[in-house]
Amino acid sequence: MNKVSAVIVAAGSSSRMMGIDKQLLEIDNVPVIIRSTMAYQNSDLVDNIVIVSRIDMVDKIEKLVDLYKINKVSNIVIGGENRAQSVINGIKGCGDCEYIVIHDGARPFISNEDIENTIKAAFEYDCAALAKIATDTIKIMDDQNYISSTVDRNYVCLMQTPQVFKKSVYIDSIEKAQDLSLVTDDCMLLENAGYKVKIVEAKSFNLKITTPVDIDIANAYIRRQKNG
Repeated sequence: MNKVSAVIVAAGSSSRMMGIDKQLLEIDNVPVIIRSTMAYQNSDLVDNIVIVSRIDMVDKIEKLVDLYKINKVSNIVIGGENRAQSVINGIKGCGDCEYIVIHDGARPFISNEDIENTIKAAFEYDCAALAKIATDTIKIMDDQNYISSTVDRNYVCLMQTPQVFKKSVYIDSIEKAQDLSLVTDDCMLLENAGYKVKIVEAKSFNLKITTPVDIDIANAYIRRQKNG
């Protein structure tokens, strides 16, 4: 069996949350970071978990991991200056593995089905990423905010996580990267290095907690789940 390590990236500044750390916000009494991490704890395809945290959050996250008995967490590491560097730090903390699963700590509703579909696709194609297929009409605008063209939405997807890569491929892409500060998601690294990433269509609700209203949406989703 391939050894798989999950890197949960939770080192962001929460700048759009008006100073509130979104990782510790509770959804139905469970912190966001714990919900995200538990999803990988419960996957039979994931061997260990590394959480990437801000330095001021490490102690709090360690206590939460102990409290919720998440025994697959093998390491909590400090994030870097940008997302790519944070992921690199996470990978360094994974130990010996063949595949890396990268997940946003702020996506607490990721389903086991979507995790395992993406991992299995990476086993087949080396690189795979979860995405929502676009249903809205997509426009390109110019620098004056006028519409300049319409994109065929049949070829457009909105990237999510997990994104899963063969570790050797990811490391090769890092070594070829020229400016990590421009990387907005991990697939960009692979694209720029010449690798192809297989898209896996998301089957479930996978909200990313970004602004305060997202917490309201998350709690409404939980209430609906409980009420059937």
